[in-house]
Amino acid sequence: MPNPTAAMLVIGDEILSGRTRDANMHYLAGQLTERGIDLKEVRVVSDDRDAIIAAVKALSEGYTHVFTSGGIGPTHDDITADCIAAAFGAHIDVRADARALLQAHYDRSGQELNEARLRMARIPDGATLIDNPVSTAPGFSLGNVHVMAGVPSVFKAMVASILPTLTGGAPLLSRTLQLFKGEGDLAGPLGAFAQDYPDLSVGSYPFQKDGVYGSNIVVRGSDAVALDLAIKALEAKFA
Repeated sequence: MPNPTAAMLVIGDEILSGRTRDANMHYLAGQLTERGIDLKEVRVVSDDRDAIIAAVKALSEGYTHVFTSGGIGPTHDDITADCIAAAFGAHIDVRADARALLQAHYDRSGQELNEARLRMARIPDGATLIDNPVSTAPGFSLGNVHVMAGVPSVFKAMVASILPTLTGGAPLLSRTLQLFKGEGDLAGPLGAFAQDYPDLSVGSYPFQKDGVYGSNIVVRGSDAVALDLAIKALEAKFA
């Protein structure tokens, strides 16, 4: 049985403008790989309602899971929750359980749960809260879409909260063979090798070291024995 699939939707003008470097994709990809969930696509969209809704609908229909980051804070441009609700045709408003979490948090810190902060308690009907042990304001899951904060420390905490609840597959393993040959010399034999191992993924990643060109050949799959045999065959082919 093939592994579950996933897509990530990164939301925010600050990412597209280059003002903020996204770190969440790299982290999520590693966590999903360990869980046996294959990340197949990543999209980045601006803080635009129509763009977010369209992307959510498309990704939700195409993959087992969709993970979003960004746009669930207290400011006017944090519109992700409303867009997710619209994509699923769900009503959204301040929800009692989310409000209670925030109220307790701000009471402990001696701060007011004002109207802006209360925006973070807006949760679509039918959604399940995602725990946020860092700053309390929850994410949520609606259908197969898991909505999380853009701040990396909070995103990581939310991923840790949601992943154990998801069914994964066989973790993706990899083996690497370093060859001091140019890709032009490797392309033909490597293509034939890949055809001989259709159940494995074979990639070539060129590098330059001390004036010498080479490539790291990475073979990926879920069967450790098959990977080891493939690497031995690859070594023999280029010996």
